[in-house]
Parts: sequence; C-alpha cells; structure tokens
Amino acid sequence: MNNMTRIAIIGGTGLDEFSALQNLRSKKITTPYGETSSVLMFGAIDGHELIFLPRHGERHNIAPHNINYRANLWALKEQGVSHIVAVNAVGGITKNMPPEKIVFPDQIIDYTYSRQHTYSDDNANSVMHVDLSLPYSDSIRRILQAAATEQGSAFESSAVYGATQGPRLETVAEIARMERDGCDIVGMTGMPEASLARELDIEYACCALVVNWAAGKGDGDIITMDVIEQHMRSGMASVRQLLIGALPALSKL
Repeated sequence: MNNMTRIAIIGGTGLDEFSALQNLRSKKITTPYGETSSVLMFGAIDGHELIFLPRHGERHNIAPHNINYRANLWALKEQGVSHIVAVNAVGGITKNMPPEKIVFPDQIIDYTYSRQHTYSDDNANSVMHVDLSLPYSDSIRRILQAAATEQGSAFESSAVYGATQGPRLETVAEIARMERDGCDIVGMTGMPEASLARELDIEYACCALVVNWAAGKGDGDIITMDVIEQHMRSGMASVRQLLIGALPALSKL
C-alpha cells in the first residue's frame, strides 16, 4: 500500500467479511495491548485501498465486552490509518429508527463499564484529556450521507447512540431510561472505540444499521435472533454497497 491517506472499515455484527475486496492479503499485528480481533485484511476496491477488520473476529466469536478495542485501534494506527468507518448493528429506540434504517450518529452516551477504555494506563507517559464533545468526524459523515442519498437508502443523518455493556440485550426499563436520556439507538460496541480513535487522532465515524426494535418498542414482542438476522441480511447488503460507493470520496480525505 502507498503512503497516502489510509481508510479502514471496522466490521460489526453482520459484516464479518468484505468479499468486495480485491488483491486481498492479511497481516497479523502484535500490539503493546495484546492481539487484535483478527488479522488485518488489506485490499482494494476499484483501485481504492483500505484495511478491513472484523471487531468480533472472523468467526464472530468475540463478545462486545471482550473485544480488545485498544489493540484494534492501535494496530490500525500503526499501519498508517487516518480515517475509520465503523459499522455497528443497533436497536431502534425512537420512532424514526425502524429496522433496516441506516443511521449516522453524531453523539454517543457511554453506559459500558470495566472496559479498557483509554491508553492513559500505568505505562503512559502522561494523562490524555481528549475533547470528545463531537465524537464523530463530520467529514466522513457527510461522505457517508452523500453515498446513502446517491444509493437511495433510507437513513438518518443524526442520532444519539447509547452504548451498553452486553452481551445481553436491554430490559424495557433500561430502554425507557435511555430514551429519557436522549438516546435514539442502542448498541454494544460504540465505546470505547470512538474515544480510543480520538486519543490516537484518527478521524472516526459510525455507520449504524438498525436490526431490531429495542425492548418495549415496535410491536413490543420479545426480540428474537431470527428477526434480527432477517433485517441484518437485507440491511447489510445496502451497507456494503454504501461503503463501496463512499470509498472514492473517502480516499481523497
């Protein structure tokens, strides 16, 4: 790969592989923070180079609270990545977030706990107080929105992402509290990924796919994996095409 801007896509549930990549090659990276979720996958689409990393592992066997977020982000930074699109499967809380809607959040609330959430640990030379007022890159979000518009996909240009611990889904009462807090969508992998990217000075944005109504929303039925997988298969096909469509503009950043 050349020394120009490097783009990375972090794949979430439903995007554990990216078959559109050409000239695929992989590289195992060892970091000061341990092993990454999988090997880094280097490739190109129509000449535009990128790195793909499935955060749950190639076999989707790593639970949200066990993901080594620090190793993943550190490895991408070491390879020269400056811009990341993170794909997340989420639940819809507010009425404009139905299944298969694509969402580009602009804010996040962190409900996670006991995760390794900073590089300011015992081995750090100094404490990093990064500004996370605006957690997502506007330049990447605008490109993703333009690609969604061109593609004709239904999307929301702003939302508050509520990041929960997982791997269990939330209770009805927890979702009600999150809605009172201002959350529009709920997922389990948005943090500390976003804040670690900021610590490493990487431009980072989220492309979220709603795969189910959150607990107590929609028709109120119990959430089943069959329903989630149905929406995921259909919705992730649109997300893949959106990412391919956005890549030329992302490569110019």
